[in-house]
Amino acid sequence: MAKSNSSPLYERLEHKNTMHKVMEFIILFLLLSLLVYRLLSFSNHGFAWLVAFLCELWFTLYWVITISNKWSFVEYKTYPDRLLQRVAEHELPPVDMFVTTADSELEPPIITLNTVLSLLAVDYPTDKLACYVSDDGCSPLTFYSLVEASKFAKLWVPFCKKYNVQVRAPFRYFNNDAIPSSKNSGEFKQEWKTMKDEYMKLNRKIEDAVAKSIPFDLSEDFSLFSNIERNNHPTIIKVVLDKEEGHSNGLPRLVYISREKRPKHPHHSKAGAMNVLTRVSGLMTNAPFMLNVDCDMFANNPSVVLHAMCILLGSNENQNEIAFAQFPQIFYDGLKDDPFGNQMAVIWKYLGHGIQGIQGVFYAGTGCFHRRQVIYGLSPNNGKLGNQELLKTFGNSKELTKSAADALRGETKCPSMLLKSIEAAAYQVASCEYEYGTNWGRKVGWMYGSTTEDILTGLSIHNRGWKSIICTPDQPAFLGCTPTGGPASMTQQKRWATGLLEVLLSKNCPIFGTVFAHLQFRQCLAYLWIFTWGLRSLPETCYAALPAYSIITNTHIFPKGQELAFYIPIALFVTTNIYNISQYIQSGLSIRAWWNNQKMGRITAMSAWLFGVFGIVLKLSGISETVFEVTKKDQSSSTEKGTEAGRFTFDESPMFVPPTTVLLLHLTALASALFGLQPPAHDGLGSGRLDVAASVCLVLCLWPFLKGLFGSGKYGIPLSTIFKSAGLTLMFCTLCRS
Repeated sequence: MAKSNSSPLYERLEHKNTMHKVMEFIILFLLLSLLVYRLLSFSNHGFAWLVAFLCELWFTLYWVITISNKWSFVEYKTYPDRLLQRVAEHELPPVDMFVTTADSELEPPIITLNTVLSLLAVDYPTDKLACYVSDDGCSPLTFYSLVEASKFAKLWVPFCKKYNVQVRAPFRYFNNDAIPSSKNSGEFKQEWKTMKDEYMKLNRKIEDAVAKSIPFDLSEDFSLFSNIERNNHPTIIKVVLDKEEGHSNGLPRLVYISREKRPKHPHHSKAGAMNVLTRVSGLMTNAPFMLNVDCDMFANNPSVVLHAMCILLGSNENQNEIAFAQFPQIFYDGLKDDPFGNQMAVIWKYLGHGIQGIQGVFYAGTGCFHRRQVIYGLSPNNGKLGNQELLKTFGNSKELTKSAADALRGETKCPSMLLKSIEAAAYQVASCEYEYGTNWGRKVGWMYGSTTEDILTGLSIHNRGWKSIICTPDQPAFLGCTPTGGPASMTQQKRWATGLLEVLLSKNCPIFGTVFAHLQFRQCLAYLWIFTWGLRSLPETCYAALPAYSIITNTHIFPKGQELAFYIPIALFVTTNIYNISQYIQSGLSIRAWWNNQKMGRITAMSAWLFGVFGIVLKLSGISETVFEVTKKDQSSSTEKGTEAGRFTFDESPMFVPPTTVLLLHLTALASALFGLQPPAHDGLGSGRLDVAASVCLVLCLWPFLKGLFGSGKYGIPLSTIFKSAGLTLMFCTLCRS
């Protein structure tokens, strides 16, 4: 029975951030002042002045949206203990947990199994949990790893709960050879050593399998993987841990799924995999709540499910408002001072909590708890579907249609155990032809049409009027690994920029959601802020080239020293950087981290985001389609990566050509100024101190590329890239002089 307890399960905390708001308006005033100066000086300048005005106009509009996003800073504090006082354990709602992996080489199985083990061991009734692993690479290595992990889980899960282990991913828990000093009993020490030995055995098994020193026995369960092609194979569904077994050994159900793929059928990348997981889990367990995580995002807080339930079960009003509870993406063993600018701690803190005060944070694609009803297309006004609509929406599987109807009515009963009819239906709904003629990917499930399926799916949910909440417990809920090196970071950023632009330039544009649906205006601005990441590359790249242009042609794009407006860019530069540094310091980061993010912001805009725009242009012109590119996952810790961990690396990718070109432009410009090679100034007012200062700043921002010009191996820019950039630089200088 539930116990009466009037204490709220969560608290909403609003922060004024008055000083930040004052600085934001000072920056806005300075930006507007610079625009006014440009307008008043148009008659005395040429094309470069117009380009500068248009770029600064973009920066001003973008800053207005940023102010709106940060204005309503809200935090939520959850109380899992109160939930357990209010709701008996056997009355807690079931939760289905989804883990997705797509490539056993880029996403090593040892990472996936650690994520699975951490989920199996969370503090929640095991009979209420089920874990589904989607293997889009159809790798026998992944399946083998899960089978071996399930054996280890029978030891690991009881050990974690017996001793209240806080970090339940074994590779992190055993990262230090020292036995935790907080537990000194002889029994614990003995069990700890035994557990570590067992994990090391498991680790060696996986390493041997990856090295192919152990041939797979292609009989029994593994016979399904014989003669398998990665993109041409039937559905494989295997129950690794069954629920009946779970009653005796205290383990949740664990299911391996590799959906059918055929060359002539679109598979819609991760969104398609998530929809298959949703349908299969709907037949097997049909839990009202679903957690999805990437294969590298392990559960770092054993109470993570309870924290999410505090949000989703907080009040009756919540069930008609809150669609999903998103946990921030935080990274383990992140490189000190974030040298690649991809840990996004400040964005999560200020923009994430700011947007939360509007209609809710974006869906980030991992570390998120969803209501199944919402994923099934339910709106807050609770519209009902008839039988014919159910068939059209969910497909012609009677079993799935019935389970969907139960979920939409809010019935949480679990379907029967794996009967033959349920098993056959599971294979049916995982086939590549099942979605034809249905609303999967259009009105229900994870949305199709973008390589950033997470943002698009979240947008479709907010369009229906739902809200979302970002949950930030003191102990981070999930930890993952972040890409290191230049190519991996750029590949990830390019995929994001491409996918976001796909949404912006489609019928799913958030402007339509505000005009025709239930997306709030400021939430629309928040989505425009992130969807225009790729478009930012155009004004940023043009603006980056302007100081070099002004020096080479001996003109000026910034006010001269004798003008009062001379101090506007200086004040803007100082105020903006003080503002940004204060946010980094208040987030617990260093000034070095701020500088690294400033550098990578410029580099990313001129490379990955710019090529994201090119990709969209090619798609719209019908020349090529966008491709979902899997990011390489690396489990090694920052200490294991050595002294070269923070160094920028290069490859033959054309993405490195634009920033290399901009660097060579500025080096050429500075050299021409230093050696007096500039032409005579036409108006008697040549390039000024601000133009030179801006050029020097850009060279400093492109410092990794400057080092790359003289580096070797992966730390050096390839000669082919340098030659291409040199050719573009020569062409630019020739055009400037002509």
